[in-house]
Amino acid sequence: MTHASKVVAITGASSGIGEATARRLAADGHRLLLGARRTDRLETLTKELTEAGGTVAFRHLDVTDAAAVRAFVAAARDRYGRLDVIVNNAGVMPLSPLEALKLDEWDRMIDVNVRGVLHGVAAALPVMRAQGGGHVVNVASVGAYEVSPTAAVYCATKFAVRAITEGLRQESAGDIRVTLVSPGVTESELADGISDPAAREAMKAYRAVALPASAVADAVAYALCQPREVDVNELVVRPAASAQ
Repeated sequence: MTHASKVVAITGASSGIGEATARRLAADGHRLLLGARRTDRLETLTKELTEAGGTVAFRHLDVTDAAAVRAFVAAARDRYGRLDVIVNNAGVMPLSPLEALKLDEWDRMIDVNVRGVLHGVAAALPVMRAQGGGHVVNVASVGAYEVSPTAAVYCATKFAVRAITEGLRQESAGDIRVTLVSPGVTESELADGISDPAAREAMKAYRAVALPASAVADAVAYALCQPREVDVNELVVRPAASAQ
């Protein structure tokens, strides 16, 4: 394994898995650009990590805006001279039964969870091709492998992320490494966006055995520190006490 410093851009970095990944990768000596909509949180996190010796910057980012994602990637390259890794982590999870007909929430999940990942891939690929290599890490979910009630649309978006990631891996063999990280239930703010009362209540019991977000960050760090000729393609990280 190698812990050589890399330039890493992380989306959805203001909380949960994104924040934990920023903390872990900064501690490992990587140079980071953090993106999210809540810049107040990014500013606080960046200040903390910088004072601890990290090389970290931040930028406002809405992953549903393709131009904004291109500008985010360009900012990382301009600041550090290259982009070695993009972690497409931003996601939302407003669960509800299909019969609730929450079309706005379905559209939001598709925009953030699927288009957001595609925007990250589209922005990073030309930069990585031009510099002769890179690493795309897409954060999915165990929902990319199974479907549960109230989660049909959410799981559909994560199945899509899994398919996109596998397609990118096959098309990029030899120069760009591609990793899918699929967490089980994890401590985060995702459940706060559930507006359906029944789904919100069900999630309370499901989250009783939640992983710390740092466990998922460790999985990302593991994939990044492999030698160049090693491509860790899929990592599924579940709580030991969870069947799902």
